[in-house]
Amino acid sequence: MSTGYAKDTQFRKFCAYGFLKNQRFFESFIILYFLNQGITYLQIGILYSMREILLNLLEVPAGFISDSLGRKKTMITSFAMYIVCFALFSVGSGFTLFAVAFIFYALGDAFRTGTHKAMIYDYLKINGWSEYKVDYYGQTRSWSQKGSAISSLIAGAVIFISGNYRWVFIISLIPAILDLLLIASYPRALDGKTSAFNKAALKESFGNSWQDFKTSFRKREVLKAITNTSVYSGYYKALKDFLQPVMQALALSLPFLATQSDEKRTAVIVGVLYFVIYMLTSRASRKSALFSGKFKTTALALNFSLFAGLSAGLISGLFMYFDMPLFAVLFYILIYLIENVRKPIGMAYTTDYVKHEILATALSAESQLKTIWAAVFIFLTGLLADTFSLGVALVAISGVLLILTPVLRVKTN
Repeated sequence: MSTGYAKDTQFRKFCAYGFLKNQRFFESFIILYFLNQGITYLQIGILYSMREILLNLLEVPAGFISDSLGRKKTMITSFAMYIVCFALFSVGSGFTLFAVAFIFYALGDAFRTGTHKAMIYDYLKINGWSEYKVDYYGQTRSWSQKGSAISSLIAGAVIFISGNYRWVFIISLIPAILDLLLIASYPRALDGKTSAFNKAALKESFGNSWQDFKTSFRKREVLKAITNTSVYSGYYKALKDFLQPVMQALALSLPFLATQSDEKRTAVIVGVLYFVIYMLTSRASRKSALFSGKFKTTALALNFSLFAGLSAGLISGLFMYFDMPLFAVLFYILIYLIENVRKPIGMAYTTDYVKHEILATALSAESQLKTIWAAVFIFLTGLLADTFSLGVALVAISGVLLILTPVLRVKTN
């Protein structure tokens, strides 16, 4: 089947980048790790919110640095920060050291977010394939989900064999180093416009980027598009890891590996379930263009998926509250699937209104709004979960956002 673009060496590098980036073996177990270390839901909310606030402060400057100084160096710096973070998690214990690790995590995310997407869109523009951006980005993103799927199985096996959560942080260092080397091999053409590294040129470049940024964001369509996509992405980012305690409740309710410890039973069920989830989200990313094609406009697809995702969260929370973990997990999975269907559509919709020269800056600004929402939602989730229950937290947050959907909708004409 013809795609309209070539699946060349750089396409394979983009796919490999996503695959390796998501070999974060700890992600499927990080909430369980914190709870095991005596960290409360509220403290988890504070840790995650701190990371998101730091992202909020750093992402737009990082986008300027990327557009002004070169994207490859920016990405390499990002992975260096990740390596430090994973090392700290592997040796640390207690709220304070975890907070330091999250600072490096935030720095890594700030330098990475928006930058690699801009490199992909630059490559499409260079080769005259911009019209295929939804399918191209969906195909490359699907490899990210495959990476997550495989990493969850490996992580489950490591924990089952070792009985120790720390090992998943140690082995996460390997793919981070490989991804750093991969980025270094990208062609210079994807570095974007760069300026000489001196104070005058740097100041001028920052000034020009800021003016372009303000000009593009005066368009109401851009603000509406970014708000629509950032709210759901922030909601997903805030809640996705809180699926782990629900999976644990499901694992311990099943008559499976009854002679093993709770940690080993949880490792098997969580590892397998995350593998299934990420294989499904990989397929969802690939089918994003097909899903969008079912609607008359991209805006309709965004509006429908926003309502559907929030509704799934509300229903999942109700099942949690009534102690029905199987159904709670099934509807929670829909939150994952809808995010991966929405993301390529939202990216294409947003970039239609943004000047090409400041693409990394604009995408970082979109991600900045996402981190604001995520910080708020994560803190509220931790607070409500400690005060009431995780189910009540999910119902409350999903319900309020559903009420606000008329405001969040993008115009369909």
